[in-house]
Amino acid sequence: MFQKVLIANRGEIAVRVVRALREMGIGSVAVYSEADRRSLHVLQADEAVCIGPAPARDSYLSVPRLLEAARSTGAQAIHPGYGFLSENSDFAAAVRDAGLSFIGPPPEAMNALGNKLLARAAAHKAGVPVVPGLDHPVRGLDEARAAAKEIGFPVLIKASHGGGGKGMRVVRSEDELGSLLELTQGEARASFSNDEVYLERYLERPRHVEIQLLADSHGHAVYLGERDCSAQRRHQKLIEETPAPGLRDEVRRAMGECACRLALAAGYVNAGTAEFMVDAKQDFYFLEVNARLQVEHPVTEMVTGFDLVKLQLLVASGGELPFVQADIQPRGHAIECRITAEDPERDFMPSIGKIHRFRLPSGPGLRNDAGIYPGAEITPYYDSLVAKLISWGRDRNEARRRMLRALDEYVIEGVKTSIPFHRWALQHPAFVAGAIDTGFVGAEYHPRHIAPSPEDEALAVRAAALHALLHPSGASAARVEGPPSGSPWKFAGRPGAAGARR
Repeated sequence: MFQKVLIANRGEIAVRVVRALREMGIGSVAVYSEADRRSLHVLQADEAVCIGPAPARDSYLSVPRLLEAARSTGAQAIHPGYGFLSENSDFAAAVRDAGLSFIGPPPEAMNALGNKLLARAAAHKAGVPVVPGLDHPVRGLDEARAAAKEIGFPVLIKASHGGGGKGMRVVRSEDELGSLLELTQGEARASFSNDEVYLERYLERPRHVEIQLLADSHGHAVYLGERDCSAQRRHQKLIEETPAPGLRDEVRRAMGECACRLALAAGYVNAGTAEFMVDAKQDFYFLEVNARLQVEHPVTEMVTGFDLVKLQLLVASGGELPFVQADIQPRGHAIECRITAEDPERDFMPSIGKIHRFRLPSGPGLRNDAGIYPGAEITPYYDSLVAKLISWGRDRNEARRRMLRALDEYVIEGVKTSIPFHRWALQHPAFVAGAIDTGFVGAEYHPRHIAPSPEDEALAVRAAALHALLHPSGASAARVEGPPSGSPWKFAGRPGAAGARR
């Protein structure tokens, strides 16, 4: 096993990896940009190295600086987290060439499955169903028109490289094909340095279900259940849960077996996720493999009891998986809410600033993965994810109600967050029934649905009470003989209530 590991990432995932390393007695090295000098992952790691200025291209995406940080600190392996360079096969190869271990799949498997077109070809060969579409890049507008007519509108233009919801456009008619093709190619070029795109059938409002897989270098692959990620906005996941509500057991099993078959065929090693779309009849279609740890991995850990980061380290050091498929028996239900520094009342506009107050919920069946603390700065340079809240229950409704209770306790002051959206979503009748699809948020959510949090309501009451105490003459002339039952603070701001109870 490794003695020291460098974490080529930041935020809550870097904190998550530090914790696993500490439990295993392994030294941790954090890297940070100048903007992240006081970030939580820097404070918690055993060592920390500054790797450059705030822009990611000059720090977290700089392969030479990351390798030099590993060399100078004596790290033997690099954990990429997710995002940044986690699915960059050139980085994985550079780590290997430097004599270090990359805690993720080998670059050859990453190339085979990281490119969506190559992954489609691998899926075909492994007998895994894929969404009907092209198996090669679009070569000009004329070919795109012909392919779209054959597939049938609406079609989805997708970048062959990358992910995270970028490089994707829905085309509903031939008239808009040309402009959307150009837009998608431009976004793919800017985001992934590659403008290669292809077309596939657009499935109207399917469910997004993914399989968590693990494979070792000894020829073993297992799946640790599935996650439903259908609650998403513009292809960005917002809420994830496991098991997927209402999915038939034979469908779960078939998807898991397909994921393992594909991984073994591609020579995949370490943790990964096979993503599928599931239609109303519960027919499923392979989308892609995310060749890394997922943001939503904690829900799988909550129901299986396995620590995926520790298993990643075990496999990367050459170890064999310590269990077989029959040993994996998920228990209960888990839900994750991604807490982002975004304002759901203003079209999820990013919110930046200093965290003035931060209070995490607690209690049975809760887990908090956070990358912030009181006084931490939310900057405009990186992803808006600041924390993840995970709840577990014996069944889905207990997990849902526990999550709602926890969201009411959650306090982040200084920036706007997505918490009000999550509170709305978990109480929506469609979510309560487990009957949402990928179109749920777009069709149902509106900023007017946001209700004040209990914390906001309590603050309003305190402000009203303070105003009444400081300005008693401004109280209404109508007096009450005595306050209603309950706390006098609750009624302090109401007309005639000031001074009613002494």
